[in-house]
Amino acid sequence: MTRHRISLEEFHRMVEAGVFPEDLRLELVEGDLVEMSPIGPKHAALVRRLTARFAPLAARGEALLSVQNPLVAGASELYPDLALLEPEPGGYASRHPEGKDALLVVEVADTSLRYDLGVKLPLYAKAGVPEVWVVDLEGQRVLVHRRPEGGGYREVEALGPGARLSFLGVEIPTEELL
Repeated sequence: MTRHRISLEEFHRMVEAGVFPEDLRLELVEGDLVEMSPIGPKHAALVRRLTARFAPLAARGEALLSVQNPLVAGASELYPDLALLEPEPGGYASRHPEGKDALLVVEVADTSLRYDLGVKLPLYAKAGVPEVWVVDLEGQRVLVHRRPEGGGYREVEALGPGARLSFLGVEIPTEELL
């Protein structure tokens, strides 16, 4: 069997040409196309809750809220559940935001914990995303990663029920996420 790796530019041309069905959830991970699982109701509800919590930051112009949209991480194009981005006058209309543009990335792991931690997290770290929250629904915890270095994060904290998360003044009890 022969594998054909594709570049980020080739991936974008294929998307623009309509090669993939619109409802197909794909990520480009270091040249490989990865089909993502459908989003379940609990996952979707949590993303909506997070969106509502962070919406005031967007309304005040402190961050741009990006929900399940592309984020370029090196040669990969990932679709985090939620990203808070540096404000940009054009709203990134001429390019997809990159890791260096992110303030915070949130991944909700219903069935994808191994993939989120083993594949996506190192890509976010290499791309310089300063903070990543991985909400582990099955494990009832939020894994907070800060201070990227190489392919990992120097600071990792596991927060369970009773803890509080804070980002740019937005306080969220972990119970709201679990």
